Amino acid sequence: MKIQHVVWLIGIFAFTFPSSAAIFGTVKGVVHGPDHRPISTASVTLHADASAFTSTVSTGSAGEFAFSAIPVGRYRATVTAEGFSGAEQALTLISTASPVLHFALQLAVSRQSMEVTSRAEAVNPESATTTTLIGRDDIRSAPGADRSNSLAMITNFVPGAYVTHDQLHVRGGHQVTWSVDGVPVPNTNIASNVGPQFDPKDIDYLEVQRGSYSAEYGDRSYGVFNVVPRTGFERNREAELVASFGNFLQTNDQLSFGDHTGRFAWYASMNGNRSNLGLETPSPEVIHDRGTGLGAFANLIFNATPRDQLRLTTSVRRDDYQIPNDPEGQQRGVRDNERERDAFFNFSWVRTTAAGFVITVSPFYHLNRAAYVGGLQDPGFSLSDRQGSQYLGAQIALNGVTRRHNLRIGVYGFGQTESRSFDLRDTIQRQSVTGHLAAIFLEDQFKLTPWLTLSGGVRLTNFGGAISENAASPRAGAAIRIPKLNWVVRGFYGRFYQAPPLSTLSGHLIDYAAIAGLGFLPLHGERDEEKQFGLSIPIRGWALDLDNFHTRAANFFDHNVLGNSNIFFPLTIDAAHIRGWEVTMRSPRLFRRAQLHLAYSLQHAEGQGGVNGGLTDFSAPGGRFLLDHDQRHTLNTGFDSTLPAGAFISGNFYFGSGFADQNGPSHLPGHTTVDLAIGKSIRERASITLNATNLANRRFLLDRSNTFGGMHYANSRELFAQ
Repeated sequence: MKIQHVVWLIGIFAFTFPSSAAIFGTVKGVVHGPDHRPISTASVTLHADASAFTSTVSTGSAGEFAFSAIPVGRYRATVTAEGFSGAEQALTLISTASPVLHFALQLAVSRQSMEVTSRAEAVNPESATTTTLIGRDDIRSAPGADRSNSLAMITNFVPGAYVTHDQLHVRGGHQVTWSVDGVPVPNTNIASNVGPQFDPKDIDYLEVQRGSYSAEYGDRSYGVFNVVPRTGFERNREAELVASFGNFLQTNDQLSFGDHTGRFAWYASMNGNRSNLGLETPSPEVIHDRGTGLGAFANLIFNATPRDQLRLTTSVRRDDYQIPNDPEGQQRGVRDNERERDAFFNFSWVRTTAAGFVITVSPFYHLNRAAYVGGLQDPGFSLSDRQGSQYLGAQIALNGVTRRHNLRIGVYGFGQTESRSFDLRDTIQRQSVTGHLAAIFLEDQFKLTPWLTLSGGVRLTNFGGAISENAASPRAGAAIRIPKLNWVVRGFYGRFYQAPPLSTLSGHLIDYAAIAGLGFLPLHGERDEEKQFGLSIPIRGWALDLDNFHTRAANFFDHNVLGNSNIFFPLTIDAAHIRGWEVTMRSPRLFRRAQLHLAYSLQHAEGQGGVNGGLTDFSAPGGRFLLDHDQRHTLNTGFDSTLPAGAFISGNFYFGSGFADQNGPSHLPGHTTVDLAIGKSIRERASITLNATNLANRRFLLDRSNTFGGMHYANSRELFAQ
């Protein structure tokens, strides 16, 4: 289906099925006096913890109040009323929550006072979705986490998340969804890019969901990363310069600006980075491994009326990498390179109706290009692979919260055009293919009792490309809050559909593949079944979360390499079974100085059968085997602390029990790393930090798999000042 047909189809659906961008939440509550009578005309204000963002409403005749379209984050709610003492509560708002606050005001005495409660932890008593909220301060304090090419902001805090063969894996898969302001940035290609989608320094909050998704999610479901970008509410006509320098001639720099008024906020940044240690290396030596990147980002928010908000987010990136060599390849003269370009444009109109419903209309555009440039010295093949994808679509949404319901209805879709140029020795193949995806979803959280919330929904998806597929993905969950303890027990069952890439082989490439005993079968979408249960325990400001999940996948997406070229083609495996236990823990601010965090995963990732789509040698299906990123134990634990005289220190300890050695059954040896950062604030407007990642310089083997270079070692020790 052509792009214009998809846009037309979305426009038709929009009038029937509006839906809501998931990055916004709703806060409701009631205010009453000591005699439990409602207080009308009380002023209730939400204050963002990390910026100047505020929103104020007045209570009605029944003492009720409501805030709609509030971005994900941490807030303080304050209440003032004539003749009564004020009150304040802290809350953490996530996208699947609609918290209800309760304020009991006392009669004012001669001296004004404000009753303040302790910080609320991110334990959502209404949702079955497992969620981790990572703030700007977390990203800034974790050693090296705010560098453009770093994913430590995820791996340090999210259980079962790790980077191997230069790809982020979550829960045993590497198909994840990146969203900005709740609108996905589509990308159907697998393993074609290693560059960053977002610079961590541009993120205000990162909401990570891993499983148990509501029906509004479905395309890339091993992890969903909702980005709340910086807005300018934290700035008053101010600029910030971040500059660093360290070993491997590395630097990671950014210049950003921001400002806000009562109706308008803006934030813009430019960044650049380079290092002689770019991608994971195939040997302990770092050879031919330079990486460079440039990027720009902008976010604009305009409150056109009290009920209408316009949001515009745009980004452009250029990233270039030398493909690292081992000593043999370097001596032979191999000099391969990877060049990547990425740009996206997201616009959202957020409309709050008089009845409290939120309508969001979000058109988007995404351009993604990747070029692998090989040379005559490559063993077996001389290859160049250039591909570019364009996505044009929209998400249109309605969210309504009543006393017992949290309803989300919506439509999401895009048209895709992909062009590819493949140069194999003296043969050049060019192809251009098109495809589309359209989905309708319906989801409701029903608060059956004050302690029991049920959720259910369905997502209907149509995909068209080289093949056409339809999928119906039902979801059902429950959350039970144990009275007095306030522990939350969660359960979930759901199905997911992940559309296939558009890549294919034809012409002379089929002939070359046949010489190598390979062929290319049509790719079908991955279909997943997930069962999950968990327990969230808040204790005196500590937040502990336990979770168990089991995912069964048919047509499991992975990737394979052509010869020894480092050119990847997607493939699908008959089945995969991924199961595990996860634990997260976060402490309150201890002694008003230190905070601790922990993320642990015990995971099994197994494949079953043979390759049933993509590049294959047609070998007979086998039994169960370990996926190459199977790692049983993954632990990240860390801290950040303020010290006297404006000093601060943070650290992170990582342990991995070792990834599968090829297809197993043995695993590579276990490994540990320690990261550390120490710094000092200089007055109010400057700071300096010394960072060390992999402080002990442990050069352990990560994996032996058909990826860049064939095998990968952990990065060397990196030291830099910022």
